This record gives sequence, structure tokens and C-alpha cells, in this order.
Amino acid sequence: MNNSFARRAAALMVATAMVVPAVAMASPAHKKGGSHEAELEARLKKLEQEVTDLRDALKTAHADTTQAAATPVAVAAVSQDAAAAHAEAIAATQTAQAADAKAADAERKIAALTDATPKLGFHSGNSTVSLSGYVKLLASSARYSGGDVPTNTLGRDLYLPQSVPVFNPASPTSPTRVTDFSAKQTRFWVDANTKVGNHALKAYIEFDFQAAPGTPMALGQGTQRTTNAYDLAMRRAFIQFDRWTFGQDFTNFENVAVLPESTDYVGGIDGLIFIRQPMVRYALPLQKDLKLIMAVENPETASSTSGSAALIENGEDHAPDATARLEYTGKFGFLDLATLWRQLRIDNAKGGAAHITDSRLGWGVSASGKLFLNESHSSDLRFQATYGEGIGRYMGLNFSPDAVLQSNGLLASVRNLGIYGAGHIALNSQWRVNVIGSYQKVSYSDALDRSAEGIGTYNREAWSAAGNLFYSPVTNVDLGVEYRHGNRELVNTLNGHVDRLDFAAKYSF
Repeated sequence: MNNSFARRAAALMVATAMVVPAVAMASPAHKKGGSHEAELEARLKKLEQEVTDLRDALKTAHADTTQAAATPVAVAAVSQDAAAAHAEAIAATQTAQAADAKAADAERKIAALTDATPKLGFHSGNSTVSLSGYVKLLASSARYSGGDVPTNTLGRDLYLPQSVPVFNPASPTSPTRVTDFSAKQTRFWVDANTKVGNHALKAYIEFDFQAAPGTPMALGQGTQRTTNAYDLAMRRAFIQFDRWTFGQDFTNFENVAVLPESTDYVGGIDGLIFIRQPMVRYALPLQKDLKLIMAVENPETASSTSGSAALIENGEDHAPDATARLEYTGKFGFLDLATLWRQLRIDNAKGGAAHITDSRLGWGVSASGKLFLNESHSSDLRFQATYGEGIGRYMGLNFSPDAVLQSNGLLASVRNLGIYGAGHIALNSQWRVNVIGSYQKVSYSDALDRSAEGIGTYNREAWSAAGNLFYSPVTNVDLGVEYRHGNRELVNTLNGHVDRLDFAAKYSF
């Protein structure tokens, strides 16, 4: 098409070249032929205009041809950019589709977990209330070297060193074996949380059925012969308002996180601090990983009178027990250092002697902690070491008195040393092993003449060692078997031991 256009333009230019000279030569000689010359001039102007138009058209055609020649390169470049952009778009689409698939899969898993997890709590006003706890069966078989332990007593339900009979050569008794099944340790608690502006308010109540035995059949109670019904016992009941705690809880002198996993109620109670009582407590953060917890707690001097190891609650205390605990936490676990200060006070007028009131200072220090053995924190070491004077009721479920009332009406000091350690080893997600050891030694004042004052039957030492194996076939269900050997020794060196085999099944909800 461009060649044809060029040929036409060349022909017109040749014709114009031939016509223009002729017209130019004819014009001066024939000026009188007006109409014919005018016509020729008109035709000449027309041809000149057509030549001009053809030249412009030819320039345009050349420009188009040049642009057309360049177009494939440009189109190729644009096509390459478009292809790259298209590839990127496809990759982005695939990535987005994969992300959507993962998100959908995560949502399905979350939904499955949510459906499988019990919905805890309900609303009561502006509070969220949850009910939790566990049902526990404990079956035990125990062999006592020093004789029998009375049925329906606390020493039959759990390992209690002060209940282990001692062997007396003067009146020997044969070893005894007893077997018991119990669901008394079943426990539940109520937890209520309320948001009040920028404040956190919490109420907590905890119960179990491991109460001191009452009179059989009294108030509708059953016995082992019939219904095995047992009283409900309050263990903890407190209010928390931000950093403050008001009510009954574990003493601030201990950290319950060091207690072992055991089939027993406490596990290694000899040498361990274990007490619950009313208090006012305040937690003060000092640094990111360090806090100071202070409390004033219910005072009660648990004394004994020389000649009898029986414990007495005097109820004559004036000042509350004061405790402080410094806790440091980190990726390794935690470490605690706790102190206890108290006034021991008795009024012996109730004993019929001369009216003498005496008081002593009691004090104690304890170091405890938990050290993780792996990154998942499924295995750890736990320990506690305690020493002090006048802290008898804080250790070993009151294994020894806080002080001894002498015949002269004055209190004699009693010191306690307690050491405990446990290893918690996870074999896998379902199986775990615990090894537990504990020791407690009691030292009495030199002012006590053991023969004259008659403290030969007082507890002097106790220790125990235990090992157990736990299996969780499904979430929230624990099956455990444990063997424990425990030993008790009196001031007069008489001693006895127990070998105890426990099986426990527990469902936590």
C-alpha cells in the first residue's frame, strides 16, 4: 500500500514538472487569451496544492512506517513486563490461596479444640464464676512395724509421721497391715472474677471431704459399714483486690508450687511447710522478675506441757504472725526466700498452776525453689530447706510443738530443721515419674531435763522416701501408683516405720 502511494506521488510530480514550465513559457506570450490563461492558472494552483498535500502525506507515511518498524520491539518489551507481572500475580495468588488454606485449617483446629474443651464459667451480674475441682479415689495398703493405727483416723487416710506407731521392746506388738479405700480427698472450688473499672476483684472458695472424723452416724453421717459419708471441710476462702488478699490461704511462709506430685494428700509432709490460715497479704513488684510478698497471719501458739506430748491451742496470742517472701522468677524456674516472725504466748492459769504469763519470740527462715530441666518445663527439681525456733505448727502438720511449758510456768524453746527435695520427670506426654525425699529434726531446749520433765515421748525426728509413676490416658485423667517408706523416732529413741503402697485415680474438671 505504501509503494502504490509513492508511485502515485511520483507520477503527479513528473506531470507537474512538465506542466509548470509550459505554463510559464506560455503565460507572457498569450496574455490576451484571458479565459484560457485563467483556467491554466487555476489548474496549476490545483496541481501545486495536490503536490503539497501528497508531500505531506508522504512524510506522514514515512513516519508511520518508522513507527511501525519500532512497534514490535516496544510490544515485545511491554509483553515481557506484562508476562513478568502476570507471573508475579499468579505466584501471589497461589501464596494467598495457601495462606487461606492454612487459615481455614487453623480455624477448623481451633473450632475442634473449642468444641472439645468444656466451657468454664457463667455470668452472675458483672462477675464470671467458674466451678472446678477433681474427683479422686485413693486405695492404700500400709504395713506398720510398731503396731496398729486406729481406723477412721487421719493417719490411715494419708502419710502422717506423728501417727506412725513406735515399737516398744517393753511391750512389743506385732507389725500390722491395713487396707483402705477412700474418696475423701475429692475437692472442688468456686472462683469468681469481677472487673471493677481498672481494678481486678476475685473471690475464691475451696472445699474437700478430708475432715477430721466425727461421731459415727452423728448428723446423718455414715460410716465405712454403710454410706461412707463425710463432712465438707473448708480449705481456702479469700478475696483478692488487685495486689491485696484478705481471707484464708496457704501461709506466705511457703510456696505451694514446690509441693510434689503424689498420690498422697501432701506428699513428703515431714520437713515441709504446710499450713492454711486467715491473713492479710500484699504483693509488691520490685522488678520485672522480682516481687516481695508480705502478710500478717493468724497467730496461735501450739504448746505442749512437760510430761505430755499432746498439743494445746492456747488462744492467748496478742500479735499476728508476720511473714515476708521474696520471689525471683525466670526461664530457669523460681527461687524463694521467706522469713517468719511471731510471738509465742501462754497463760498457764488455765492449767491450775500459779498465774504466770510467758511469751517468747519465734522466728524462721526458708529457701525453696523449682528448677526446670527442659525447655518445655515438663520436668523439674523442687526443694525446700527450713530452719527456725517456735515454728512447730508450720512444719509437718504440727509434728512438734512451738514451745514446751515447763513446770515453772515458763516456755522452753523448740527448734526445727526441715529439708525436702523432689524430682519430677516426664517420660513423654502421658507418663511421668516422681522421686520424693524429706527429713525433719526437732531440737529441744537444754533447759528441759528429759528424765525429770518427761519429754521422752516427744517427736524428735522423721523422714520418708517415695517414688511413684503416673499415667494420663486422656486429658484430665491421672492414674498413679506410689510406694513410700516413712520413719519416726522419739526423744527416748523409740522408733517405728511404715511401708505404704498407694493407688490413685483422679479426674480433674
